[in-house]
Amino acid sequence: MEAVRAIKPLIRVAALSGSLRKYSFSTGLLRAAIDLTKESVPGIEIEYIDISLLPLLNTDLEIDGTYPPVIESFRQKILEADSILFACPEYNYSVSAPLKNALDWASRAPNVWANKPAAVISTGGDCGGGRSQYHLRQIGVFLDLHFINKPEFTLNAFQPPQKFDEEGNLVDEAAKERLKQVLVSLQAFTLRLQGK
Repeated sequence: MEAVRAIKPLIRVAALSGSLRKYSFSTGLLRAAIDLTKESVPGIEIEYIDISLLPLLNTDLEIDGTYPPVIESFRQKILEADSILFACPEYNYSVSAPLKNALDWASRAPNVWANKPAAVISTGGDCGGGRSQYHLRQIGVFLDLHFINKPEFTLNAFQPPQKFDEEGNLVDEAAKERLKQVLVSLQAFTLRLQGK
């Protein structure tokens, strides 16, 4: 009986990468997060959502309150998720254009981001994408996204030791442990908001 109580309810996480590059470090962070849920963070199921196929936001594509099939499918995946995990690269102190496009499409009426718990992770040079994270959090205020506050996850991809391999996979064990703590925090926050 105690073992049954110890099992946490499954939460479904939609994971979005703001980078479309084949060997993207941002997408590599999401692959590492997916692996961690299989190895050491039970109760979380992460689905990677590919945003590369979304057309640029154009309200002419909205017809009688409906959206093109690719947009409808994307919006449905966000709606069905219990929480969101963003891998947010930094472009000119801000979020990337593909990520902003995805944010805007899913915010069209009805806003499917509303009341979703979320976490953001980033990697890059200097401050590891931290400025883009703060801009994403600012956008999230209007979208009614609820970001975890801690732990923050930024990673300088170019400072030794090596963080990623040639295919963009996270190989740094210390970074994996920090990423695990983000997932644990997102899980706890999601369950708290669900009243579980």
